[in-house]
Amino acid sequence: MAAATTTSTGEPREKSPWANKYRGATVEDLDPPPALSTSPHSPISHALMAAYERDYTHLTVIHPEDKSLMGYISIPHLQSLLKSGEVKDSDHVEKAMIRFKRKGKKYRLITMETKLEELEGFFEGEGMGGSKQEFAVVTDFGRRFVLGVATKEDLTKFLERRPF
Repeated sequence: MAAATTTSTGEPREKSPWANKYRGATVEDLDPPPALSTSPHSPISHALMAAYERDYTHLTVIHPEDKSLMGYISIPHLQSLLKSGEVKDSDHVEKAMIRFKRKGKKYRLITMETKLEELEGFFEGEGMGGSKQEFAVVTDFGRRFVLGVATKEDLTKFLERRPF
């Protein structure tokens, strides 16, 4: 029988199949770079340039007045939209952004204290109805501040640089 652990919200759950791989490391150990955010009213060209300058694959989109998180831009997805002609680089970000669906969906809180095995489970769709995720927005416990973005690639790089 697997040992019981708790989630970042304190709920008991069975030990993750990924627990031994990460040995207690948390999102903070990934040292995620600060999130790069854009406004829905910014031109797509500005968002692309900012992402390229910092080598980011995802940008969060925040409301220009209250700074609430509205959605995100996936740079690979945006490039395919530009290539197909569905959007132009002069269009506003809101035309290409992926909005967060708030109704009927449970939000999965990812903080700096979230264990990496929970993060991998999130990416694999665990607790998300089997829907795999390509990145995670890292926030504070109150979900008021976006602290960073973590990707599956961040987990891979973490494991590559960590001695066994």
